[in-house]
Amino acid sequence: MRDAEEFDAFYAASAHRVLGHLYAMVGSRTEVEDAVAEAYARAWDRWASVRQCDSPEAWVRSVAYRVAVSAWRKTVNRLRAHRRESTERHVEAASVDHVAVVDALRRISADQRRVVVLHHLVGLSVAEIAAETGANANTVKTRLARGRRALAAYLTENEYESTGGGRSHDL
Repeated sequence: MRDAEEFDAFYAASAHRVLGHLYAMVGSRTEVEDAVAEAYARAWDRWASVRQCDSPEAWVRSVAYRVAVSAWRKTVNRLRAHRRESTERHVEAASVDHVAVVDALRRISADQRRVVVLHHLVGLSVAEIAAETGANANTVKTRLARGRRALAAYLTENEYESTGGGRSHDL
């Protein structure tokens, strides 16, 4: 029997966090909201088995990530087929630091971005990331180290200022 109260408590405790994690991985709030909603719907349909997982939140996050990636691939293929150009959305009222981090995350590979977000924003260990992503621990460590190096290059003040994104020191 489904336990609606238990699922509601799980959703209330984890949905905002999962949304934030996926946003950092994917970069589009609209796509992330759809993917997270789909993942929670699937979790509800399978709640009897999902609640038995070591981390139901990790299960939802993984499903949401796969849904978002699948949606992204469909969109890219559709755009290629129609040869349309996309425009970027700008988030209003975001701090300069937030914009810099999101921009830097978008510049590194998807695999590196995923492990960096899972480790630094979600707080997962290398072993937990390996379990969630299906990669071995050494691969996770390599992606994490390379991701950090790549981010460092994009997050230095000089790099950010030279791209026109930063402000001068006369704040």
